[in-house]
Amino acid sequence: MNNVGRRRFTARFSTSYNYYIMSRRKPLTLRISPLLGIAVLGMELLTIPSSICASDDLHIEITKKGLGKEVVITQGAREWFLLIEVTPENSVVLRQEKEHDTYLVDESETHDRPMTTGEVDAAITDYVNSVKARATKK
Repeated sequence: MNNVGRRRFTARFSTSYNYYIMSRRKPLTLRISPLLGIAVLGMELLTIPSSICASDDLHIEITKKGLGKEVVITQGAREWFLLIEVTPENSVVLRQEKEHDTYLVDESETHDRPMTTGEVDAAITDYVNSVKARATKK
């Protein structure tokens, strides 16, 4: 047989463990996986409710709920709650204030149109500022 110009099949075996050789994944996938993991972790951290601590142990959490937002403010045994729920047809604003297990305020209002993002943010800001003002007086 004429073996001139033909390639020979040779196998090369490493004597040490090499992750890229032993892995079933391609090296590019192995390089991208940590980056994707970091990106997913970053996105998860962004979805955690934002927390702001003010003076006198006032703890404020603001969470996005669909098109609206939810605010929970706590100070010791007192808790203030505001939920703004926005649908394409209307908006519902729910306010609650409680001390221990007793509700001091429990009111809601329905608006016949959806609130804009600016209106939701303004309502949240006004509510947080009013709670801060009332909490510092006591």
